[in-house]
Amino acid sequence: MRRKESEAAYNPLARINLARSIEGELLNRPTTPLAEVDHIIGAGMYVIYYVGRFPPYTPVAAANADGQFRMPIYVGKAIPKGGRKGGLNENAAAGGTALAERLRQHAASVSESENLDLADFCIRHLVVDDIWIPLGENMLIESFKPVWNRAIDGFGNKDPGRRRATQFKSPWDVLHPGRSFSHKLADSPLTSEFLIQRVADYFAGRPLAKLPKAVVEQQAAELAEAEEGADEA
Repeated sequence: MRRKESEAAYNPLARINLARSIEGELLNRPTTPLAEVDHIIGAGMYVIYYVGRFPPYTPVAAANADGQFRMPIYVGKAIPKGGRKGGLNENAAAGGTALAERLRQHAASVSESENLDLADFCIRHLVVDDIWIPLGENMLIESFKPVWNRAIDGFGNKDPGRRRATQFKSPWDVLHPGRSFSHKLADSPLTSEFLIQRVADYFAGRPLAKLPKAVVEQQAAELAEAEEGADEA
């Protein structure tokens, strides 16, 4: 006789199921060139795809070839202004230009890079009620583990203002030099060769070489600062 096994009841409101529904909705949206985002209204989250010829990103470009768009190179979010301060305005995410402004910043970063071409990038985006934005972003990062979220930090950095004595160029700026505000920052202890190997190891599923302690500490500080400054987006 087959042993009876209890089966967990499906809960459509469980956090994981809510996250999957948000992810599925975004992935069903059409793609848009990263260079053409001015029409986007609202706040929410987005994925960025790459189809270019920068050799370290060959696995990404191959997965996105022929309009398949199966592997984002980056996942991000743009919350409505004041969103981190609370409030119950159900329409907060539907207005404003948080997504468009954030994506324009990304487009500028790519355009200023010496080894990337803006024409090789496109996006999917989804306007989402602000309370669900972090959940959806986390789900997408866990699902796709984009290389710019997991192995090469710094693409989402904003101009830090006046140079700080201990602030290095981010790994992204070392691998993709040219971004205007990076020129005011100190040279990183990392090299492009180290980062290219890091990308290769990441795609191959090999352990990543540890980053210098100073770089790790700076990344943590930048992440905290970015979260604190999200209301200014």
